[in-house]
Amino acid sequence: MKILFLSGAWRTQTILYQNSHLSFKTVEFQMQDIGALGYNRRTVEVTYLSPLFIITSEVPNNIDKSVEWVKIDKDVNELGLKAP
Repeated sequence: MKILFLSGAWRTQTILYQNSHLSFKTVEFQMQDIGALGYNRRTVEVTYLSPLFIITSEVPNNIDKSVEWVKIDKDVNELGLKAP
């Protein structure tokens, strides 16, 4: 059953932060559609190596206080969900 949940792609809903030195590093809120069971949610640091290859990692705890991260709150909505 767990393998079924891992097979769906994570889609970016909001880009929360962007690295001020490296524009290809962002912190994103992502969602994964798991059918009738709803959505999985996560917030991750994403490094784009190419349009098809990305690396995700844990978000640093002190990201609000870090100078290298700029808050941008850009709505992407890759799942195409309607706002309430």
